[in-house]
Amino acid sequence: MAGALLRERAARCRHFRPATGSGGRAAMETAEGRPAVAATLRALSAALGGPVGLWVKESSARNLRHRDFLAPRAALRAAFSGGQVPPDVIAGVTSASGPGALRVRGCQQTGAGLAVQLQRPEAFRQLLGPPPATEPPHAARPGQEPGQEQEAVVLHCPALRRPAALAPRHLRPVLLADHLAQLLRAQGVSAHLVPAVSDQGSLEVLRQLRVEWPCGGAAGPDAVSALKQALSRCPYAAACEPGAASLPEDVVCKVHLKSFVEQQGLVGYDPNLDVLLVTEGKLRSLAELQQAVLQCTAEGQGSHCSIVHVVSCEEEFQQQQMDLLWRILDPGAHTASQKHLVCGPVKVTNPSFPIGADQYFQLRKRQMYDASVMKYGELAHDEAWTEVIETLTVAAIRFELLSTAHRSQLTLDLEASSISTKGTKSGAFVMYNCARLATLFDTYQRAVEQGTYPPLPPASTLNFSCLREEGEWLLLFNYLLPFPEVLQQAAQLPAPSKGLRITANTEAVCKFLIQLSMDFSSYYNRVHILGEPFPHLFDQMFARLHLLGAVRDVFHRALATLHLPPLSQI
Repeated sequence: MAGALLRERAARCRHFRPATGSGGRAAMETAEGRPAVAATLRALSAALGGPVGLWVKESSARNLRHRDFLAPRAALRAAFSGGQVPPDVIAGVTSASGPGALRVRGCQQTGAGLAVQLQRPEAFRQLLGPPPATEPPHAARPGQEPGQEQEAVVLHCPALRRPAALAPRHLRPVLLADHLAQLLRAQGVSAHLVPAVSDQGSLEVLRQLRVEWPCGGAAGPDAVSALKQALSRCPYAAACEPGAASLPEDVVCKVHLKSFVEQQGLVGYDPNLDVLLVTEGKLRSLAELQQAVLQCTAEGQGSHCSIVHVVSCEEEFQQQQMDLLWRILDPGAHTASQKHLVCGPVKVTNPSFPIGADQYFQLRKRQMYDASVMKYGELAHDEAWTEVIETLTVAAIRFELLSTAHRSQLTLDLEASSISTKGTKSGAFVMYNCARLATLFDTYQRAVEQGTYPPLPPASTLNFSCLREEGEWLLLFNYLLPFPEVLQQAAQLPAPSKGLRITANTEAVCKFLIQLSMDFSSYYNRVHILGEPFPHLFDQMFARLHLLGAVRDVFHRALATLHLPPLSQI
């Protein structure tokens, strides 16, 4: 029971949840040799003789003043007589080691439990220094054996099949699919986006939002003909009554979905699913999905291709119909393992009229320009500032739509007061802090060229014991250390199960960047990085520059999963 309580508490610890499914342990790994939270937790657990979930990683500045990891008192009472940890066990925890495990400086039993503090200068050296010699330049996907076929995922977004103009509520699944594709690719998974878009209005909206989506035409007639032949042999299909005036012209036949669901024992489908009128358009949609799967396998990207339908809650019923029709016409592993990632509703407040996706972008762009003028004064109308405003607008919209868990309702406030260049929950705030880092390093480089400071020496030559500020350890321990695992968890899709819906931690990167920006801003406002050019101050300045250089890299890599370029100035 104590173990369950501890696992529950560990699951609440920010950024970290034990991986599940096959390869769960490996899914939390980074390349061998690089320090990782999961590897450190395993080493501590092995030394204490308990499960990984027994330990809690601290994250608050208050607790990090005293400890980095804690085995809570309740767990100790369950594992040891009277809750007292024997001295030899404490000694074992102090000397805990393993691949990717950070070294322990001290371990002591306190009123809260068994508290562990790490060797912080050594942790700075390991994370800020050169990568281990054994680390390959491009590590394989965690859990993937050398030579193993690459995983492939088809992300299908039905919102882009709409003949009408896109609305803000359609952007949520589109941006989520685009972000998830980038996260998967960063983990070595081949991600294909469907459908190809041909509507020029939709393409322009996607271009404005920096969405990299395939464009082109629909599936060829041969693929549609093959599906029609399958329909002719389908026991669940029936011809429509001749002369039925109420039916659309392109109806091919009707299919009894409910009978199929009952016979196959499928779970998770809407009980109101009954008869589907199959049209030419529906068959073209299925043919395009089939071609995407064939492309995955033909390119040697894996014998098994997963299908994830990223849909709004309004589209869920229709996509369940298409899911079943595809299962009926094309039985196989790829159709049997279809999953649905459902986005909650998007509620737009204060609309003076129904607003489209393009109008939404232009409104946010104008608001961002006005907010920037209020902060920085009148802006020059040159290409550079136009690019900055457009990037800030895209950041504002992406964070607005992606920083909430995809299954939750989202409210868009279109009032001008709802957008800001400095609100700590906004994408513009993240971009602003990324630009501050660029300015810092530009200033340092100019000072080097002028002879004020010497060039930045390699991290391997520095003594990181001079990094004693509370905010410095916070940046390293809460952000630099767990960042690879944050990306892995955000891209992790649940293992196949009988259920239809799946959830993903697609809000993790936006939340991570917002929190990083807040903690970096607090540190940067408090600590003067580029001090007086006195040699006795250089060691600390160099160590801080290496730390902030690593923070800058994290910003850039995380923003890349959102198709957001780092700004050099705002």
